[in-house]
Amino acid sequence: MADDDKNQEKPKGSMVTKILLFGVLPLMTAIVLVVGGLFIAGVLPGGGGHAAVEEEHGGGGDEDDGEPTASLPAVYIPIDPAFVVNFASQGRARFLQITVEVMTRDPKVPEHIEQHLPVIRNNLMLLFSSQTYDSVNTLEGKEALREEALSVIQEILQEETGDAGVEAVYFTSFVMQ
Repeated sequence: MADDDKNQEKPKGSMVTKILLFGVLPLMTAIVLVVGGLFIAGVLPGGGGHAAVEEEHGGGGDEDDGEPTASLPAVYIPIDPAFVVNFASQGRARFLQITVEVMTRDPKVPEHIEQHLPVIRNNLMLLFSSQTYDSVNTLEGKEALREEALSVIQEILQEETGDAGVEAVYFTSFVMQ
């Protein structure tokens, strides 16, 4: 009987060892590898040695002045009121209403836009009224018009202030009739 008890205890001990070796140990190894990888990649605080060292020593950046503009929050400036222009399309009078907002990260640009708003509105009005119905009826046409509007605004600000300042133009309303 004593031999039977010893045989029964052995499998219990070997079962615990098997669970530890094949269950818990690989799980702990996987967790350590994942956490270590995240730490090295810089996802976890204190990790990512290479990128952090470059930033501390001023490497890796293309900023000319000490203040990186990409880290500043975006500022959206509405060009109010909405533009309403008409254009001819196959002998019919058509209307286009566009609400425009510009995006910048430079804190001086909103003041510059307000100061030169009459010129900006005039040049945008000329741009919008020179379009045809077919050219702005497609997504590609709207995107091309948005890019042209951006270059018009940047050109005016560059001439008047020496800095283009505006990063993007958005049409927040676009109605054709």
